[in-house]
Amino acid sequence: MKPIIATSLLALALAACGGEPGQPVAAAPVEPAAAVTAAPTAQKDPLLSAVGIGVSDLAKSTDFYVNVMGMEKIRTYEIDYMNEVLLRYPDGESYLVLMHWIDGSKRNYKDNPVKLVTRTKDPVALAAKIKAAGFEVTRDPQPSDQVGGAMVGFAKDPDGYLLELLPLRQPVAPSAAMPPAAAPAPAAAPSVPPPSNDNG
Repeated sequence: MKPIIATSLLALALAACGGEPGQPVAAAPVEPAAAVTAAPTAQKDPLLSAVGIGVSDLAKSTDFYVNVMGMEKIRTYEIDYMNEVLLRYPDGESYLVLMHWIDGSKRNYKDNPVKLVTRTKDPVALAAKIKAAGFEVTRDPQPSDQVGGAMVGFAKDPDGYLLELLPLRQPVAPSAAMPPAAAPAPAAAPSVPPPSNDNG
């Protein structure tokens, strides 16, 4: 009797799985894993994308900003009325555009009241490099009481644009005055009815 019951149970189990006695049960198809796509980095909004300055000699200014200031040349644009060179620091988000008009219009490229600020891990070394290339350093990088003791240096590019040389910003540590996060309130104890005095 027991073998008959066991055979019946096996037949029922196979029927429930869609198979038959003595035949292998087909495995369910495995769906391919969806490809993991990295989310694109959100662009800052708004963002100062570029600043342009007029220069008297594109080749000379490009050489200065690339070989002295450490920027990289991204591309050149030749427009019907001006030529441009697009520069930036490696991994930088903003660009410097050198512009030279070729339409015959009269432009003043010299000693314009414009300041370009560069941060670097060693402003003193950058100032020395500018001097060695034959350009003017109007203030060697040193602490200034007028800006809270921060190190500041000044130089000029081939057309007399003012270059401010600053050290890298120091990482900002969390404020020690910030109070610690409050501990979560303990969960309320469940209500328990008082014991009954009814002995009946």
